[in-house]
Amino acid sequence: MQKETSLNYIFQEEEPINIREQLEKYLFHWKWFVVTIVLALAMAYAYSYYIPNKYRVATSILIGDESIGGLSSELSAFKDLGLIGGGKKSIENEIGILKSYTLMERVVKELGVHINFYKEDRVRNTEIYNTEVPFKIAFFSKEKMYSLNTSFTIRSLSASQFEIVLDDGSAQKHVFGENVSTKFGDITVTPTNTKNIHINEVVRVVISPLKNVVDGLRGALQVGLIFEKSSLLELSLITQNKEKATAILNELVQQYNRDAVADKNLIGNNTSTFINERLAVIEKDLSAVDKGVEDFKSNNRLTGIPTESMLVLKSNEELRKKIIGLNTQIRLTDYVMAYITENKDNLIPPNLGLNDGSVDANTVQYNALILERNRILKGSSDINPIIVNLNSQIAQLRASISQGLVNLKSSLTISLNDAKEAESKVNSRMVSVPKQEREFRDIQRQQQIIESLYLYLLQKREENAISLAVTVPNAKVIDTARGSDVPISPKRKVIYMMALALGLAIPIAVIYLMFLFDNKVHNSKEVEAIVKAPLLGEIPNTKDTEKVVVHKDDRSGIAESFRMIRTNLDFMLAGVRGRGKTIFVSSTVTNEGKTFIALNLASVLVLSNKKVLLIGADIRKPRFEEYLNIKLGKGLTHYLTDSSLKVSDVIEHVEALNIDVLHSGVIPPNPSELLSNGRFEDVLAYGKEHYDFVIVDTAPVKLVTDTMLLGKNADLFIYTIRANYSDKRLLEIPAKLYKEKRFPNLAVLLNDVDVERGYGYGYGYGEVEVKKPWWKKR
Repeated sequence: MQKETSLNYIFQEEEPINIREQLEKYLFHWKWFVVTIVLALAMAYAYSYYIPNKYRVATSILIGDESIGGLSSELSAFKDLGLIGGGKKSIENEIGILKSYTLMERVVKELGVHINFYKEDRVRNTEIYNTEVPFKIAFFSKEKMYSLNTSFTIRSLSASQFEIVLDDGSAQKHVFGENVSTKFGDITVTPTNTKNIHINEVVRVVISPLKNVVDGLRGALQVGLIFEKSSLLELSLITQNKEKATAILNELVQQYNRDAVADKNLIGNNTSTFINERLAVIEKDLSAVDKGVEDFKSNNRLTGIPTESMLVLKSNEELRKKIIGLNTQIRLTDYVMAYITENKDNLIPPNLGLNDGSVDANTVQYNALILERNRILKGSSDINPIIVNLNSQIAQLRASISQGLVNLKSSLTISLNDAKEAESKVNSRMVSVPKQEREFRDIQRQQQIIESLYLYLLQKREENAISLAVTVPNAKVIDTARGSDVPISPKRKVIYMMALALGLAIPIAVIYLMFLFDNKVHNSKEVEAIVKAPLLGEIPNTKDTEKVVVHKDDRSGIAESFRMIRTNLDFMLAGVRGRGKTIFVSSTVTNEGKTFIALNLASVLVLSNKKVLLIGADIRKPRFEEYLNIKLGKGLTHYLTDSSLKVSDVIEHVEALNIDVLHSGVIPPNPSELLSNGRFEDVLAYGKEHYDFVIVDTAPVKLVTDTMLLGKNADLFIYTIRANYSDKRLLEIPAKLYKEKRFPNLAVLLNDVDVERGYGYGYGYGEVEVKKPWWKKR
């Protein structure tokens, strides 16, 4: 509980953070910042240099409906024939088709992009394509190449020779144009430009499996709407070589349009096949009928139709035309019914002239569903719910069309029978017509029926040919594939900014961690923030190995700091009466410089014509002989143990410093009991009577109780704290001692202050100035 109260006391009055002071702490390590920034920028430059540039190449297309491509007024005349047009496309389906494996596979095979070429130099490889490749390589086993995963290097040796190095390290020299046998098949290498062959030019050829290349391009291909409610699609690729990406995108659009045109031509091709098959049969029938007419006229010696027969038959003309038309419709219906029966999964030829609007409408809808199902099947399977739904609709429409044809044939048959009955009634009026003439008319009628059907099919074939010639593709190219000259990766400005930020962040983080885990005292502000005792002064650090640093006419910074302390002593001891004044010097732990302070404080007081007695009361670890570099006689422990000795018997005069010294003597087995036997007070009384100042070097207060026993006799207690050595957590001890007034007139002295870090107050005059950092000079 007492410790917690003490800690609260220590930290309850923290001063606000001085930003400039904190900044100077970091700027002191400016060399770290320079080094890390230079290294970070160098690494950023190397990364930007070795990582190849990547460019974004994009093309835009319009996926349209009937109006795609801007149908001209000339072609719009064929719309009534059902030759041009189509339903509105589903954008999601078209995106799926554009990213389908089959379509991309054809692109890769067409362009051969599963074979990549790289130009090698000392530091990096650059991908080249098409005209940039200095060698043309012909592979004879193309199908084998699609599953190959290998690489080799080609280096030109002269205008006629080259060297090929395979992936296993084997090298072969060949002549350009020579057949080269390799483990992956025969190849032929020829220079692209025979007039300008660069000697020792090296090209690395990397052959990747077709499946991996296709999957990679499908993953890299981005297809999306340019505007939310539009049919404009943008296709883009990010790659190292703009020319290669441009070729891939353009070829992809071409392959897509070829598929769309092929799908649209499927109806026309099936119709053409159907018409050609029927024409071949009708041509035979027509030839046979013509031969029958010829034989009939020859056998009956007929040269023409008599005028009287023409007059009789004129009344029957309308019936004849009707019968011909009905027979044509019935035979055409039979052809279509037979075609549907034999070709269940094919398209049905539309617009054949059947006099049934429902059959024609169902035929158009049936063909549209067949096309849509086939298009979706390219990127899907038979179990797709959309395919199942389309198959159901197709089956229903096929049944409806078949039933419609049956109904149509029945209707036509009834009409034909009625027409024949009417004709028989007219024929009864022709009893006077010769039998041969009537037989000739029957033969002629059959000839006209077959001939009209033949001419009708010829007309439809021409119409179908026009439809195939004017088929419009699905996609209209709005912008051909092109890429920016500015690479999108690596973003060098961002990399350099990140490198600069990293170069600043790393030393800041390291220095921050150093400060975070640094529990040492560095400056007087840290001491004053915790220990509320007066600050007697600061002693700067020195590289001088001498223990006594204060001499006459010495104007060094450390000597001046001791003179400043001597001046401050006058203020601290102003209220002390009597001639001799006792000054105790102690610290928290060892090696904080209390002996050094006591010795040099005695030296600076002697320089002001004061008579000083220096007592070594740290009898556990005496240091005077080491610091003074002399051998001393009897000391304090001899006096404390031998009552026959007088104080003057154990005091020695050090001529070099002109001070009297009572050193610690031998190390006793019972230091605390020895110091509390009462004779030490006699030493202090003698010192007060015969000297101006009595300086007592005591033991550290944290380690032993010796100083606590003697401290009450001090007129001034100097508590030494060493910068960059003493633990901040141990400042709790002097803070508590001062608060509880355990030592009279306690003052703090900060030793070994690093002036270069800005922790001190300055330097002495008359000597070389301490070098300051550049930001302080400004």
